[in-house]
Amino acid sequence: MAYDFDLYVIGAGSGGVRAARFAAGFGAKVAVAESRYLGGTCVNVGCVPKKLLVYGAHFADDFEQASGFGWSLDEAQFDWATLIANKDREINRLNGIYRNLLVNSGVTLHEGHARIVDPHQVEINGERFTAKNILIATGGWPQIPDIPGHEHAISSNQAFFLKELPKRVLVVGGGYIAVEFAGIFHGLGAETTLLYRGELFLRGFDVSVRKHLQEELTRRGMGLQFNADIERIDKQADGSLKVTLKDGRQLEADCVFYATGRRPMLDNLGLENTGVKLDKKGFVEVDEQYQTAEPSILALGDVIGRVQLTPVALAEGMAVARRLFKPEQYRPVDYKMIPTAVFSLPNIGTVGLTEDEARHAGHEVVIYESRFRPMKLTLTECQERTLMKLVVDAQTDKVLGCHMVGPDAGEIVQGLAIALKAGATKRHFDETIGVHPTAAEEFVTMRTPVAG
Repeated sequence: MAYDFDLYVIGAGSGGVRAARFAAGFGAKVAVAESRYLGGTCVNVGCVPKKLLVYGAHFADDFEQASGFGWSLDEAQFDWATLIANKDREINRLNGIYRNLLVNSGVTLHEGHARIVDPHQVEINGERFTAKNILIATGGWPQIPDIPGHEHAISSNQAFFLKELPKRVLVVGGGYIAVEFAGIFHGLGAETTLLYRGELFLRGFDVSVRKHLQEELTRRGMGLQFNADIERIDKQADGSLKVTLKDGRQLEADCVFYATGRRPMLDNLGLENTGVKLDKKGFVEVDEQYQTAEPSILALGDVIGRVQLTPVALAEGMAVARRLFKPEQYRPVDYKMIPTAVFSLPNIGTVGLTEDEARHAGHEVVIYESRFRPMKLTLTECQERTLMKLVVDAQTDKVLGCHMVGPDAGEIVQGLAIALKAGATKRHFDETIGVHPTAAEEFVTMRTPVAG
């Protein structure tokens, strides 16, 4: 049978665009459907605008520390509207780049909501197209618990478009999105409280990282409420919000921001017309080659719920394109040693196993840890401290994990991720000459273990 397309991709986010572009480059006839915005969550309501807001929030620290270096500044003033307008302009520019990337690659772009009619057919804007393969890359969507008054809360989708900076913000959640936005709001001048139902935020990260960030956020004056959850939200006559917790306490805020998880975006996708199966959490089930239970349909990225990170979706998109249309270049995605950054203030960078993961995996470990005040702060009143940690296998000397909390943590750990991916040992670290004076050199000068 002759198909209209060799590959029809639903979703023009990072993974979908990567798969489409490279499949077209390999000679396939490809179409992409997108109903919202080119670039997906990351470009529009995720990593990119969030990082821009983090940069904006960080200036508060820079202004405060400038006097230690001899700078006299008038009182700094922040304008939320200017930041958001400039952010919007940059996102529009990136949307255009994604459009050009697709079109210049020979991909057909369909703008509208695509629905799967059968295993080889898609309907969009009243037209039907056939495809040998259909790729679902529709990503995730933030969800707010269905509690009384949930309509008064916002998610990350709305946070990027607030008309003004709220005076009092309650951020709900314990993952990296909650921690990052709490830092943004706090850094920009809002009275901010982070509320989490668990014992300590960032579950799954190294315990030293979690505790160190807790100390630093407390030092900065951010309110932290653990073992707490919201019962209901009531809007007051003056527009403020009264938040009642499950333990009976009440808090007041002007904005309640929920970052308590994301669901796969499968609304009205037509999966009922196929043999595609979902797991118990609602994510699309795929095998190691991103094949669903329906042979002609594949899925990748956040919608399959594996590692929900943009670079991972990019790698998965590349793998799909190669397997289908350039099999001699195919290699599976390696999910080990994936570096991660959390753009909290201060930043987190991490790669490899946490101390607990290493122990649970049966490794006898040696821990190297350093906490110090960065050189930049020695002329200021700021008491912020940086954390660096290495998890080392005592038998093989192999560095199993590397963790950092401090300025530019993500930038530093990216380079170290290559070393860990290559199997670096602690001896390799020890024999590497440091770049002086930098914070990063601490990773190659830690000599005395703190635990084992």
